[in-house]
Amino acid sequence: MGDAASGPAVSFVELDGAQCRVWRKGAGPAVGYFAGHGGLPKWIPFLDALARRFTVIAPSLPGYPGGEGLHGLDNHIDWIVAARDLARGAGLDGAAALIGAGPGGAFAAELAALWPDSCRRLALVAPWGLFDEAQPMTDPWGQRRGDIPGLMCSDPETWKTLVAPPEGANSVEWPIEQTRALEASARAFWPLGATGLARRLSHIVCPTLLLWGEEDRVVPRAYANMFAEGISGPSEISIVPGAAHRAELDRPGEVAERIASFIG
Repeated sequence: MGDAASGPAVSFVELDGAQCRVWRKGAGPAVGYFAGHGGLPKWIPFLDALARRFTVIAPSLPGYPGGEGLHGLDNHIDWIVAARDLARGAGLDGAAALIGAGPGGAFAAELAALWPDSCRRLALVAPWGLFDEAQPMTDPWGQRRGDIPGLMCSDPETWKTLVAPPEGANSVEWPIEQTRALEASARAFWPLGATGLARRLSHIVCPTLLLWGEEDRVVPRAYANMFAEGISGPSEISIVPGAAHRAELDRPGEVAERIASFIG
């Protein structure tokens, strides 16, 4: 998942004394990427595909791989402010687009709602943040460890490759980092229906692309309509065949192309 020889540049943003990694690669208009469930332990082909046309900036929130300061965030608003400060520190104010997947999609949506100048366009891959009792989102923390790869990706091997320790990684620290990433999303989004994002969607006025894997078993496709109906600005829904919840991992080139065409 990514070639060290052509990997991204690395920098850090300090949030309340904690260092959060920022990966950057490419040239052209700046686009930001907030990662999905599990964070971004490695640079991924999806970001390489985007970097052919854009400057891709991928900041790591506290607790996710590359981000410190997990236990300094006590409630959801703390996480939203951290995402805002991290985006600003990474140089993403006024970005051509903010892109987010899963929990990262919820944070990207929050920034577009509360700080409209954060981005000119928004691309969300099966974002979290809403809840419908009639069609509940799958609890990602209540799954057996062996079931997670097939739940996140259409091809379980894609997920296994993402989370496998790279050559030279500390074999003790690597699984701890993965566990910490799951704790981070739980601290930010548990319980699943309590973020209040539904009340803020109407403040999103920028054009928004909603991408959903056709085989997503985490966030029901009906949530795409919920997002589209709540957002005030123009929105469109794009279904990705052959993809599960992490569509940008399953179909990196296709998802990148759809987003690139949307950004223009």
